[in-house]
Amino acid sequence: MDKKAPAGNPSRPNPLPGCPMAAAFAAVGGKWKLTLLYWLAHGESHFAGLRRRGAPITPKVLAEQLRELEADGLVDRVETGPVPAPVIYRLTPYGETVLPVVEGVRVWGEAHLRRTHGEAAPTDAMSCGGSLGGR
Repeated sequence: MDKKAPAGNPSRPNPLPGCPMAAAFAAVGGKWKLTLLYWLAHGESHFAGLRRRGAPITPKVLAEQLRELEADGLVDRVETGPVPAPVIYRLTPYGETVLPVVEGVRVWGEAHLRRTHGEAAPTDAMSCGGSLGGR
């Protein structure tokens, strides 16, 4: 990513300029972004690690979602050496500011699972069961 580029992702313009809800959904909306932020809240990870956790996500979609999160300043992509060295993804300090929203969505989702399906959430944090309380 070009560090001199303006903040935000110009390729995805806000559909309702000036609307905070539209701005929030542009940054963290999508099928995988909140889950990726949740996983990265538990620690940095390389692409293959994220790919293993999100088995149904295709590598193409995972790369797109990570690029968008990076463009919006929520995730850092750290190259660990020359190719083929792994690339590490981690939350930025700005990315950490969205964690209360991520945790709120997780808690609501847990209650929704119980209400609609009688399911208990998995206890493994990486399967989205653990809270971000210690973060």
